[in-house]
Amino acid sequence: MKKRNLLTVLSTIVLSASIVIPASAAGNHPGTPEQQTYNSSGFTNYAQLGKKLKKIERTSNGKVDVSVAGHSNSGRNIYQARVGDGDRVIMIESEIHGNEKTGTEALLNILQHLGSSNSPQVQKIREEITLVALPKMNPDASELERRGNDMTWAEVVKNFPQLANSDGPTWNYYTGTLQGDQYADKPGFDVNRDFNPDLDYVPQADDIPGASDDPGWFITPEAQTVRDVYKGLKQEFGKVDVFVDLHHQGLYYVDGTDEPVTLSLSGQFVPHPSSEEGQEYAEYTDTYNYEFSKQLNVAAYDALQSMGKSPFDNITLYSQGLDLPGTALGSFALNGSGTVLFEVTGQTQSMGQKKKGMLVKAVETGLNGIIKGVAEGTVQNLDADRYYEIPETSYSPGI
Repeated sequence: MKKRNLLTVLSTIVLSASIVIPASAAGNHPGTPEQQTYNSSGFTNYAQLGKKLKKIERTSNGKVDVSVAGHSNSGRNIYQARVGDGDRVIMIESEIHGNEKTGTEALLNILQHLGSSNSPQVQKIREEITLVALPKMNPDASELERRGNDMTWAEVVKNFPQLANSDGPTWNYYTGTLQGDQYADKPGFDVNRDFNPDLDYVPQADDIPGASDDPGWFITPEAQTVRDVYKGLKQEFGKVDVFVDLHHQGLYYVDGTDEPVTLSLSGQFVPHPSSEEGQEYAEYTDTYNYEFSKQLNVAAYDALQSMGKSPFDNITLYSQGLDLPGTALGSFALNGSGTVLFEVTGQTQSMGQKKKGMLVKAVETGLNGIIKGVAEGTVQNLDADRYYEIPETSYSPGI
């Protein structure tokens, strides 16, 4: 059993779109699943996504390449869009949780712009970077408008017979009345707890994940697809320079104020492998690059601040001191990628088209700050310690 310090436990309690607390223990914390209800009106659904991506590919005249990277557990396509031919690789995914949709809209806007514009700046970006986007990587959850995928434990055991006598299912398996009755007839997994720093890991019955600070198993086809894309890019380029994950969170406030947060950023998901808390990750000491992650977050923050006042001034730093090796962000950070988490405010059921557009623009602006900084090579010149100057988020249970 791993050592868990008090900070990790407290962080687990307050996390929103990255941590799920089972319904029986969730309490009334902001951003926990039973409070994150979403209205998908105005967002791109699965069928529309395929059509939009094909149109972007066609109108780009070959600059954007769209392919099927894999399939969900229900057989839906997991699309991959790629633009640019530079040797700096940026990989971005959205909708790992199917009710967190603004990132997909932002990615479609960015792909359209990078594929159609012939401005000197965009041509420079295409020359310097290779952008790989997975704009709806959990399509089953997206269609069900929920967090978890559509997969039973029996299906897992069928795919991995060695787990038949394990103490499963894993802790991130939803079966009851979480988020109403969404999982009563269609159980599923939080895919963002199904990653492992060992990209070649094969599930074993004697190390079943029992908590959020345990590595995942790669038992869902969605997580396997993301891993395979990541491994393929590492084989092609030697490394994936940047990995960005686009999420939603509950309603929080800028620390010390009554100002609601527009978007939170973070680059820390596991303890540093060279620290006492991170000693179990010691084998990744030479690949982990936390300084670069902090610089990437500063690049996103600066881009948002350059837009002026509200809504782009209410940008905060997400909860720190985390130990989440089962997330894509944690696993890929240990494998050498600079990592950035985006968490936009999650109350989409009441946002309306104006609020939706505002949040999509916020994500798009932050992503463009990262893309531009990586393409121009200016990210490495940023003061990484400015990361700690980003205002903190104040958590308010009961909202």
